[in-house]
Amino acid sequence: MPKISYKGNKMPSSPIRKLVPFAEAAKKLGRKIYHLNIGQPDIETPKIMLDAIKNADINVLEYSHSAGFESYRKKLANYYKSFNINIDSSEIIITTGGSEAIQIAILACFNPGDEIIVPEPFYANYNGFACAADVIIKPVKSYIETGFALPVISEFEKLITPKTKGIMICNPGNPTGYLYSKEELNLLKELVIKYDLFLLSDEVYREFCYDGKEYISVMHLNDLNENVILLDSISKRYSACGARIGAMISKNKEVMNAAMKFAQARLSPPTFGQIGAEAALNTPKEYFVKVQKEYVERRDFIIDALNKMEGVFCPKPSGAFYCIARLPIDNSDKFCQWLLESFEYNGETLMLAPATGFYSTPGSGINEVRLAYVLNVEDLKKAMLCLEKALKVYPGRTL
Repeated sequence: MPKISYKGNKMPSSPIRKLVPFAEAAKKLGRKIYHLNIGQPDIETPKIMLDAIKNADINVLEYSHSAGFESYRKKLANYYKSFNINIDSSEIIITTGGSEAIQIAILACFNPGDEIIVPEPFYANYNGFACAADVIIKPVKSYIETGFALPVISEFEKLITPKTKGIMICNPGNPTGYLYSKEELNLLKELVIKYDLFLLSDEVYREFCYDGKEYISVMHLNDLNENVILLDSISKRYSACGARIGAMISKNKEVMNAAMKFAQARLSPPTFGQIGAEAALNTPKEYFVKVQKEYVERRDFIIDALNKMEGVFCPKPSGAFYCIARLPIDNSDKFCQWLLESFEYNGETLMLAPATGFYSTPGSGINEVRLAYVLNVEDLKKAMLCLEKALKVYPGRTL
C-alpha cells in the first residue's frame, strides 16, 4: 500500500474539531450540547450583507481577480483608514478566509527549516500552517497567572538563532482574549528591527476590545513597513464565518509580489463571499455597539461564574470572545471527551476545547480549557451549571 506523506503524518489534528465525533454520538443519545468549543458566534450576520448575496445579479459565476475585486479592496482600504491604518488597495490581497492569508504569508516569507517565534498559547491552526510549509514554530510561553501578557522580551531573544525569520502574534488574542498594549508592541518592534525579522499580526478581532482599552495595530508602529504583514478576516467581525473572506496586507512590495503568485495559483477568492463582504462595509455602527455590549455581558457572566467554582481560575480577557480557564482536573483532553461520552446533567452537557492543542510545548495546558463565549447569557448559565456539576463528579478531579 502506498504511504502518505510525512507531512500528512505530522499534521496536527484540530483541538477544536477533533471531539466532533463524540459530540455527534452524544446528540444521537438525545443530549443537548452547549458548544463553547469553537468561535462560531450566534450573533446575526448583518442583513445588508445577506441581502447583497441574495440579490446579486449574476448570470455567469466568473473568477475574480486573484487579489480580489478591486472595488472591494478600495472600500476595504477606507475601512482600515478609519482605524488609522493607512494602506492602498494595491497593498491588499483578498484571501479565502483568514486561514489562507496566514498560509500564503508563511509561504511567501519563510523557507523550509526557518523558525518563527510565537507566544503560546496560540491559535491552534498556526501549527498546521507551519507544518504544511516545513516551518518550525518556536513557542515562547505566556502564563495564565499574568492573564497571558506578552512574555518578557529577553525570553524571545533567547530563542533567536540564525534560522529565526519572524515573530507572529494574535491581537486581540485567540485563545486567550489578551489585548497587547502599545508598550508591549513597541518592545516587539525593537526586537524585530534589531534582528531584521518579519512581524506577522493576526488582527481578526479588532472590533472586540473592552473596558475602554485601545486597539493598537502593528501597522501603527513606525519604521516597520518592510517587516509587517497584517492578517485579517471578516468571519468574526460580521459573524460570517462561512463566507470565507480574509485579507493579507503589507507595504512590503517584494512580499506582496511573492504572495500574489500563491494567490494566482489558487485562482481567486470566493465571489459570493466578496459580494457580501463589500456590502458589509456599510454595516451601521450601531451593529457593532450592540454586538460589543452583548459580548461584554457574556464575558462578565462567564468569567464571574468560572471563578466562583471551587478550584477554577480564569483571568478576565480584554478582547475577542475567548478565555482560558484552569480547572481542577488531571487532563483536559480526557475531561473534554468525558463531558461528551460520560456526563450529562438534566440531559445536557457542554463541549470545550482542550488547551493542550493551543500550546507547542509538551505538557502545557494539561489542566486548562478554552471557552468561546459565543452563546447568549441564558445558554451560558446552563452551560456553566453543567460545568460546575461535572467538575464535582469527574473521576480525574485533582481537588
